[in-house]
Amino acid sequence: MRPRQWVKNGAVLAALVFARQGDRVASLLRALAALALFSLLVSAVYLFNDLLDRERDRLHPTKRFRPIAAGTVSPALAGTVACLLAAVSLGLSFWLAPRFGIVALAYLLLQIAYSLWLKNLVLLDVFTIAAGFVLRVVAGAVVIAVPISNWLYLCTLLLALFLACAKRRAELLGVGDPAQQRRSLAHYSIDLLDQMLAILAACTILAYALYTLSSETQAKFGTDALKYTIPFVIFGIFRYLYLVHQRNQGESPEKVLLTDAPLLIDIAAFLSVVLLVLY
Repeated sequence: MRPRQWVKNGAVLAALVFARQGDRVASLLRALAALALFSLLVSAVYLFNDLLDRERDRLHPTKRFRPIAAGTVSPALAGTVACLLAAVSLGLSFWLAPRFGIVALAYLLLQIAYSLWLKNLVLLDVFTIAAGFVLRVVAGAVVIAVPISNWLYLCTLLLALFLACAKRRAELLGVGDPAQQRRSLAHYSIDLLDQMLAILAACTILAYALYTLSSETQAKFGTDALKYTIPFVIFGIFRYLYLVHQRNQGESPEKVLLTDAPLLIDIAAFLSVVLLVLY
């Protein structure tokens, strides 16, 4: 079920924070419930993906230790648990908020398409990963019934594409024949991914900076102090690039986010300033 990767579902809470709903108990509880349900749904997707990829995973230096690939969990059990998780999470999602349920269903269908087909198509694979993050943000907005900011959409899309391209770069540098692990990797090169990362890093920083400096944002929050979070965003992007280029990390973004101390401190500082400014 990969609970370590649930950290990526934190995107569900983005709308709660930036819509200034975090201090409202009802909204907070609904957002946390959405986070929990999305985590169950994501785990169903991971089980489904590991079932399909178990033969290829056995050829990977680290993925071969995944329970299904290693044979410690039977395909029948994994498939049963995946179906139960998907059914329960979707059912409760529609009960929590019909629009949230629709987004959750869209996410599930997108991930099934990714596991079966889209992950093998160059460029479409990274856009599908990014779309999954955007849907997380959309889910967090609809569950508390707040408008979806264009800025939040844009920043999420760019950052998610950045992380997805960094993941593909790390996979390309992995042990063995990358194409045996993922067919789309045969169509990428390090030079191409480095160019894409440079473009996306610049666009992400610029989009966030413009968001904090826009008259719309300053009027909404009654202050221009959100601009003081820009250095933390720049440092975070640069630190991630450093880890990708100098330490060949990035294949597991959640691992990087949970283990790199400078990045953890930067994220904590960023969130602290955001909360201080908005609340």
